[in-house]
Amino acid sequence: MLLYLNIGDEIMITVKDVEHVAKLARLELTEEEKEKFTKQLGDVLKHVDAMNEVDTSQVEPMAHAIDFVNVMRDDKVYYEQTKEELLKNAPDEEDGFFRVPKIN
Repeated sequence: MLLYLNIGDEIMITVKDVEHVAKLARLELTEEEKEKFTKQLGDVLKHVDAMNEVDTSQVEPMAHAIDFVNVMRDDKVYYEQTKEELLKNAPDEEDGFFRVPKIN
């Protein structure tokens, strides 16, 4: 699916695109919200398109903006729960597993 179309300086996103994304996210939007989000997403895409004009050919790819050393502590298990203890929290359990509603 075409999310946006770059025509000259204009980036176009349609209400149909917003409806598609809302459907994927299982959101129900009013007509007002669809129009509002169409404009907002279009504005975001314009900003992204503006960033594409910046010359980054001399910039080295990186994962973080600053150098990082692993700042996390080691994981330590202080109390390990049994499967039975964990399943006590389940609203519904079947054959030793959490039972959850089917998603269509």
